[in-house]
Amino acid sequence: MEQAKQIRTVRIIQKSAMIILLVFSLLIFVFALLSGSESFGGGVPGIIKNSPNSLPWLVMLVLVFIAWRNPFFGGILITIAGAILTYYFNFRGGNFFLLTFIICLLILFLGLVIWMSESYLKALKKS
Repeated sequence: MEQAKQIRTVRIIQKSAMIILLVFSLLIFVFALLSGSESFGGGVPGIIKNSPNSLPWLVMLVLVFIAWRNPFFGGILITIAGAILTYYFNFRGGNFFLLTFIICLLILFLGLVIWMSESYLKALKKS
């Protein structure tokens, strides 16, 4: 009974991390898609011209989908993507914004949660 409770708790934590990443990625994807479109004339043509700004967040949505299907592999990919984003947005160049740093670390942390929770579940199944 104790092990079943542990598995249930770890699954809840894992799914919560995935849902947080999904909501977070969707919100930032929509923001990145729409935020610069007014400089291209607005409307649908402006959104289409501004769409390359949202590609990193589209990739993050794909990674969340992969993590939903295969949490171990997806967690590794999200962790790597979070590390790359942390370096690229914060330590490359002269700009450092605390909010961007926190967002990137959140992605890194949630990727680790997904990865380590699946590792823990695999270890529990073996014992």
